[in-house]
Amino acid sequence: MNDVKTFEVFAEESGLRLDRWFRRRFPQLAHARLEKLLRTGQVRVDGGRVKAGFRLDAGQQVRVPPLPAGEPTDAPVVRLPAKISRIDRAMIQDAVLYDDGAVIVINKPAGLAVQGGSGTTRHIDGMLDALCNEDGERPRLVHRLDRDTSGVLLLARSARAAARLGQAFRGRSARKIYWALTAGVPRPHQGRIRAPLAKLNGEGAWEDRERVSAVDEDDPRGKSADTVYKVMDMAGQHVSWVALMPLTGRTHQLRAHMALLGTPIVGDRKYGGEGALIEGIAPKLHLHARSLEIPHPDGGTISVTAPLPDHMRDSWKFFGFDANMSVDPFQDWEP
Repeated sequence: MNDVKTFEVFAEESGLRLDRWFRRRFPQLAHARLEKLLRTGQVRVDGGRVKAGFRLDAGQQVRVPPLPAGEPTDAPVVRLPAKISRIDRAMIQDAVLYDDGAVIVINKPAGLAVQGGSGTTRHIDGMLDALCNEDGERPRLVHRLDRDTSGVLLLARSARAAARLGQAFRGRSARKIYWALTAGVPRPHQGRIRAPLAKLNGEGAWEDRERVSAVDEDDPRGKSADTVYKVMDMAGQHVSWVALMPLTGRTHQLRAHMALLGTPIVGDRKYGGEGALIEGIAPKLHLHARSLEIPHPDGGTISVTAPLPDHMRDSWKFFGFDANMSVDPFQDWEP
């Protein structure tokens, strides 16, 4: 490399430490050299200074200065086919909602992580070899869902398709609608939440990397977070079915925003504590990526809906909500 270049973080690389990202992309770069580049601000993420342990998100831009000889890789290191149990292979294949040879959509089960991490050995990413096409090409993750969130998860058959779908997500041309059960009823019954969120990065009181918090608009730690919501039905003032449309894609955005209204998502102890538990209802997170509409990389539009997981279907039945409703709650919404 003779010039400073910028590299985009792929969905498969989301969650990687920055130093491990460099180890994959630029194996010729010594760690001590990387540390010096970070200290002097020559390596930056989205224009900001970071440390070697910084966790990357899909779509972020990594500034890379001229490095020692050696060509960078253009994609994550290719992994050998994973050993997938018969049960997991059947599960991931049965989860497919849509597959046209370029794009795959699956209904992610609640409680199953999308990618591996500390202590996580069973995850969607580790099962994707079960969805290889006839040429043995492994699907690529386009975005992520929280471990305990179920529903629509998008995969791409090729790097080209992944890039175009990822661009649609970042450009806000993807329309994502979630269903949630909340403890209490949001007021007003329909509205928009604009509340910046900041990750807890283990600095001072910020001890939980897996948690976010609403911060003031002028707080440099915060990233804009924008959610539109609508109450679809309710059981008195005790519980409500809420449709959510995130306009940004921050970590735990919907969970944090619902808690900010004082109506945490049922089962979400991280943000709602004991107040997120409802007697007689499964203590699991009641958040489901119900539908996705997104431009197809080859033209046209994909529109996919995922049925509710068992625990949410039981709760909908318990409260008398219509689990089969197909009306778009935000069809008349305009930015």
